[in-house]
Amino acid sequence: MRRLLYLLVAAGVTACTQIDCPVNNLVTTQYVVWDGDQTELTLTDTLTITTLKADGRDTTLLNRGIGISSFSLPISYNHPEDVLVMRLANDSVVTVDTVWIKKEDTPHFESVDCNASFFHEITSLRCTTRGIDSIVINNPTVNYDNTTVHFILFPKAVR
Repeated sequence: MRRLLYLLVAAGVTACTQIDCPVNNLVTTQYVVWDGDQTELTLTDTLTITTLKADGRDTTLLNRGIGISSFSLPISYNHPEDVLVMRLANDSVVTVDTVWIKKEDTPHFESVDCNASFFHEITSLRCTTRGIDSIVINNPTVNYDNTTVHFILFPKAVR
């Protein structure tokens, strides 16, 4: 009986895993807004960002951001290209730009005890230039690190 008890305790201890899943397991892209002098800029316009899906539906990712200088957005894990629609609005003018982000998705596995996730490598970026002067890739690797700035957005001069 004692031997059976030791065997059960030993089996129970070895069955427990010691793998710690990451606390921050969200994979998002980080954007910062800069002016022409490459210093952080606070937008005076209202920024709304939606994403377009292949079936024609859209999803709002950022709704009416006012006075922001940085923001984070989720990135898809099952499409080779994300399409973002950025709407900048002030009292008199509304401009709409489209941003296309091409990427390679890589499944990331830590343990059967942890949620599955995808990391990404940004391969190219293009955008229209109605209200946005340009967007540049600062760091193409997207993973759990939410302190890394991936994109730098340069809005056109204040109208």
